[in-house]
Parts: sequence; C-alpha cells; structure tokens
Amino acid sequence: MTMCFSLTEARNRCYRSAFAASGLRSTITDLRDGTVMHCWVPKTRTSSKPNLLLIHGLGANALWQWGDVIRHVTPHFNVYVPDLVFFGGSHTTRPERSEGFQSECVMRAVEANGMVGSVTVVGLSYGGFVGYRMAAMYGEEVVSRVVVCCSGVCMEEKDIKEGLFPVSDVDEGACILVPQSAERLRELVGYTFSRPPPVRWLPSCFLYDFIDAMCRDYVEERRELIRAIAKDRKLCDIPKISQPTLIIWGEHDQVFPLELGYRLKRHLGENAQMVVIRDAGHALNVEKTSEFLKILISFLVDFQMPPESPFIIKFKTNNEVRVIQTRYMKKGNLQKKKKKNRYP
Repeated sequence: MTMCFSLTEARNRCYRSAFAASGLRSTITDLRDGTVMHCWVPKTRTSSKPNLLLIHGLGANALWQWGDVIRHVTPHFNVYVPDLVFFGGSHTTRPERSEGFQSECVMRAVEANGMVGSVTVVGLSYGGFVGYRMAAMYGEEVVSRVVVCCSGVCMEEKDIKEGLFPVSDVDEGACILVPQSAERLRELVGYTFSRPPPVRWLPSCFLYDFIDAMCRDYVEERRELIRAIAKDRKLCDIPKISQPTLIIWGEHDQVFPLELGYRLKRHLGENAQMVVIRDAGHALNVEKTSEFLKILISFLVDFQMPPESPFIIKFKTNNEVRVIQTRYMKKGNLQKKKKKNRYP
C-alpha cells in the first residue's frame, strides 16, 4: 500500500537538510568484510572540539531519532551519527547479530571518517546497548563518558517470562518492534508513548507509508538483533563500565520498564547518575524533547546534572534509588492496570 506522495520521505528530506545545515555530511564506508556503514560525520572536523557519538535505537532511522537534537550539539562537538547495521544505509553479509558486533562496526566507521581521540557516547534504546558495549570493549581512553537512554542493558532473559515486559515472548516483541502492518504499528506507538498520539484514527495508508520507508528492509535481520539481546542474558555477565555514566529514563516506559533503569543504577553504583522524566514513555526524546535536551546538554556541555524541575526526578546515589523505587514501582503498577485497556 504505497502512497504517491510519501510524507515519511518528505520528512526524511527535511532532516537531511537539517543535518547538512548543522555541518554534517553523509558518508558510506566499506569495512571490506561484507559490512557497509552509513554515517553522518562533520564536514570539517574542529580539533578543539570534543567528539560526540549519537547511536539510534530500533524503529525509525538515525535522522528521525536525532533530528530534534542535532542542532543543539553540533556547536559544541564534532558529532558522528551512524546508522546501525541493518538500518538506513548500513548492512552486512556477516552472520553476527550481537551488540558487540554493532559496536565494532560503529567504531571502525567513525575512525575511518577521521575521528581522533576519545568520544562521549549517547545511546537511545537499542543504541544504549551498543554504546554500553563500546564503553566496555574500548575503555576510558576511547570512550570517555556514556549516556544510556531507556536501554534495558541490565535485563535478563528470565525477565521476559517472569512478566517484567508487556509481552511474554521474544518473538512477539520482535514483531511489534519491527512492525509490518498498520495494527502492529499502532500497537508499537501505544507501548512507546506515555500519552500516545491518536494513530488509531489515522488512515492506514499513512501508517503503511511509514512502514514502507522505515521497516520493510532487513525485517528478519532486525528481529534477530532483538532475539540476540535477550538470549542467555544474565546480570552477572554484564560488565561494569568505569566511565562517568548518565542514565535517562521515562517514568512510564513500557518497552524497557523503569525497573531496568534502577537495576542499571545499582549495577554501576556511584559511578552513575540517574534522571527520570515524569510523564514520559520510551520515546522520551520525542515526547519530552525539551526536558530531554535540557538533561543532555547539562551533562554533555556543562558537566553537571540539570537543575531541579517539576518534570525531572534525579538520583545520584543508590540509596536514593532504593527509597524512591518502591513508591514509583507501586505507582507504576497502578497506572499500568488503569492504562491496560486504554490503547490501542
């Protein structure tokens, strides 16, 4: 079901123009092992600026996920924005599907495009798995700071069957996260936003326009990436990174529930700080763009936590997490029951 005029492609063109206006250029890098990586890189690298790597999650491409952020960070950093393997213009013939493989491909791509020195990594959702793995693989000399946004890094395979997630089967989750029908996309939007936009009333042709542009390529490969995240995953096997880390989470995230944010904070201890955005779901960069940017800029540019706000809950110590966790988990459970049949 293809539209003569694609709103999704029109928005893609707008984002490409915005990236170009922010001083970035589109590049294709052949890693010569069956892998090709697309990445937005600085047109002119400034040696006095630090490096910043923005890694997208599942769903839309890097343009859509970082489109509202890019102009706010390019004045301060040499910014690199890759498409992960099987997204955008990146692909491989190799069989690997782990976040470690994604990390290796991203690092090789940015180094091939002139990145010198250490880099701060920001990862959204699945991109947070990749960014965290990069920090563990390459150490502080290469990855200096880390921002993990709504990424279930500390999830375990058993969490799925024990009811932490809205679905109890990985394959079911993969079908929702890589939607191939209008109904699946409506379901995904319902899980992704705290207050979902009214896509149930949107004609299916508009939803298929998005699916055709964003979700038709490498469907099975993307679902394999999701299965690889959960397979045999145990908290005891997750490395503890030593870099200063900021954890950002949406209060009502259903894709990776808030408990996983608390778990990551406990795992990293005093080396990490955690911020919860009130009334936000998984897509907090879209749903609460202003608050998300305020937090990100405070950490990346000002090297501090954002100021107190009615929209932001801050945790610096594990004790603060333990005190607040019980109250918010109870509140979240009540809200989940109330919202259960609300959408879609």
